[in-house]
Amino acid sequence: MGGDWGVGLALKIIAPLSGWCSSLDEVPDGVFAGRMLGDGLAIDPIAGTLTAPCAGEIMTLPESGHAVSIRSPHGVDVLIHIGIDTVHLGGRGFTARVKPGARVQAGEELIHFDLDLVARGAKSLITPIVVTADGIVLQNRRAPGKVSAGDLLFEIETAAPVASAPSPNAAGERIDAQRTLKIALRQGLHARPAALLARRAKACAARITLAAHGRSADARSVVAIMALGVRRGDELQIQAGGIEAAQAVAAMEAALEEALRSEAVHESVASAAPPAAAAAIAVAARAGRQDGLPGELSGVAAVPGFAVGRAARIERRDIAVSEQGAGAAHERAELERALSHVRLRLQRVRDAGDATRREIIAAHLEFLDDPGLNDGANEQIAAGKSAGFAWRNATRQSIAALQALDDSRLRERADDLLDVEAHVLLALAGEARPMHLPLPEQAVLLADDLLPSELTALDRTRLVAVALSGGGATSHVAILAAAMEVPMLIGLGPALRSIADGQMLIVDADGGRLQSAPTADAIAHARSAVASKNARNAALWAAAMGECHALDGTRIEVFANLGSIADAMAAVAAGAEGCGLLRTEFLFIDRETAPTEDEQVEAYQSIAAALGGRPLILRMMDVGGDKPLRYLPLPREDNPALGLRGVRTGLARPDLMRAQLRAALRVEPHGVVRILVPMVTDVWELSSVRAVIDELCSELGSQERVALGAMIETPAAALTAAAMLRQVDFISIGSNDLTQYTLAMDRGHAQLARRTDALHPAILQLMAAAGAAGEAAGKLVAVCGGVAADRSAVPILLGLGVRELSVVPAAIPGLKRHVGGLRIADCRDLAKRCLGLDSPSEVRAMIEQSGLGGEV
Repeated sequence: MGGDWGVGLALKIIAPLSGWCSSLDEVPDGVFAGRMLGDGLAIDPIAGTLTAPCAGEIMTLPESGHAVSIRSPHGVDVLIHIGIDTVHLGGRGFTARVKPGARVQAGEELIHFDLDLVARGAKSLITPIVVTADGIVLQNRRAPGKVSAGDLLFEIETAAPVASAPSPNAAGERIDAQRTLKIALRQGLHARPAALLARRAKACAARITLAAHGRSADARSVVAIMALGVRRGDELQIQAGGIEAAQAVAAMEAALEEALRSEAVHESVASAAPPAAAAAIAVAARAGRQDGLPGELSGVAAVPGFAVGRAARIERRDIAVSEQGAGAAHERAELERALSHVRLRLQRVRDAGDATRREIIAAHLEFLDDPGLNDGANEQIAAGKSAGFAWRNATRQSIAALQALDDSRLRERADDLLDVEAHVLLALAGEARPMHLPLPEQAVLLADDLLPSELTALDRTRLVAVALSGGGATSHVAILAAAMEVPMLIGLGPALRSIADGQMLIVDADGGRLQSAPTADAIAHARSAVASKNARNAALWAAAMGECHALDGTRIEVFANLGSIADAMAAVAAGAEGCGLLRTEFLFIDRETAPTEDEQVEAYQSIAAALGGRPLILRMMDVGGDKPLRYLPLPREDNPALGLRGVRTGLARPDLMRAQLRAALRVEPHGVVRILVPMVTDVWELSSVRAVIDELCSELGSQERVALGAMIETPAAALTAAAMLRQVDFISIGSNDLTQYTLAMDRGHAQLARRTDALHPAILQLMAAAGAAGEAAGKLVAVCGGVAADRSAVPILLGLGVRELSVVPAAIPGLKRHVGGLRIADCRDLAKRCLGLDSPSEVRAMIEQSGLGGEV
């Protein structure tokens, strides 16, 4: 926005299209819905003529003709983007009636577009009309509903004079860092990448200028960036001045890389099917396919299973907030009160929950303390908004930013933000999220989507399945449903809304189908199938109470990975023979000070008591790096996975390590606790820990030797396992990190997820080295990573010498049954053959061919 304009000067923005008016929240694009380009409204058009929303100068109009920006005489920039993802049409269906630089009157025709052609090729026809400037207040917004071209959309008024932005890098301005890049984006710098650049620029404490074609632009201005007319193959110069100039240039490069990744994902999805097929897929996803039995909807299995019950719908309550506040000081105090209330409540829920729930609550607590959210809310409070209005706007902007990412797991974290938003808004209203929501017997819960707190508030004894119109397979609510063993179907589409409460349903999550009008015979068969399955499960769990032996009598211990007392109780109920991995980080994170020795003793003793004297393998705190602590200042690391984490953090802070080890040694009965050292790469690390343990035992007057183990999570540890076993009593393979470090692939990387397979021959060879070292030393080799519960991997692990498997509690009964059907000689033969293969797919094919990878 350029030029000066006075207080109280209003500019009328009229509708440039006829159609249906809506909020930007309805736009299926995170950049617009999140107001990353600016505030405004949207219109779903019913005619193909776009007119000027005000008088002014045409600032940008790309060759593709899909968007236009106009600058009013007051210096206000208004951007209109016809449809979503229409830049990919390459101009097909668009005819521009004006050119950049032209001066137009309000209502003058700017662009004609073929409504049908564009509709077939676009993600959506909904057209955002946004004011691309900060500090602008929209007034007299048009209500949602029908609108005709020329009708008033909104008025713009500033609360204070807005000075002209200085010309970037004017004479005399210093340039401290610069870089010239060739733009690889297929569509150049259109609205989405321009918004990413502007957002990153606003977060930098530096002056940033972008230059191309002899023109320059302030990197904070979306319109100015688009006005550069940068296309694929053009050179873009990034210049920055100020104390953070180098970081600013790097931030611009990172924004361009993010935009390139987003474009690549979009093109890979689009190229997977021809336009007609892609459109059919989109329609099916929106409407719920009904290509099977009458009333049958197709979806995606988020949690497998089979259930029969009656439809029970829950509707999310809309929490009303007033826009205007009662003074900045009052509203800030109200927001802080609400945040504190929710923080304490969530901490209580976290401390009482199992590992899965605790990890999810920990993420919610991080959102509560997120500086971006809090700063955004406080800025709006300072502008006169209420605490509720400010908090909602701040969270919605962050939600939109998450939804714009190309990583589906990160997009699904938007549900967690919605959950946190609701907690705070209710606290501001003096209410709290209900701890229990009523359900009828044998309920199949129906909803458009579901938040974690909504699921945990349901009575599990009455809930048989969940069916969602939308949802995500890796969302936290899906993870919770899996932990609760509740079958869940997602992506069933709007057709789910036509199902009446109380209607009988059959949920086949294994097959991805929901039958909304089953016959009496189908219901009877379904109930019989559920009863048979329940009987089999009951027998399976009863058998799991005994020791686990392979078919030839070889003793295989089946332990559980734990993180709380609730986990320990669930593990004992499932037949766990001990704890193979106690994640002690739950005591150290999400707090301002380190836990005291006595606090730790109480926690470890409670878990030991829940285990009833079974072995408790306690992993030393695996913090630092990617799990920072607020009270443990460590230097910023470019690659946290390779930095100060695991035992390295303990050795760097001996006070924390000694307190934890001393607490572990005080647990009774003596000898029940075994110590496991994480992220080992050197024998010296083990001898250092052993020396501290011996010293503490002497202080406590204990003569009994404490069992010490090393985690095999790095290639270095696997290759030197023989030397490590001279220092320790057992080793435990952490397959998740071992896979990550061996393949040099981040295990959380969405595009590499399918390739981070622990059955890669290179990883198998490392595990074979560790197994052989354990057998030679006559010491136990365990596996506590995710591969231990993989039905295909179990025979290979046993064949490599593993004699202890530690898994999540729910997997124990099936795992014991599977092991009981295996002969170690067969497992050894299979493992030997797999070590010489070339790929994980070949390994899995070999296992399938052997018939040893039975169902777990």
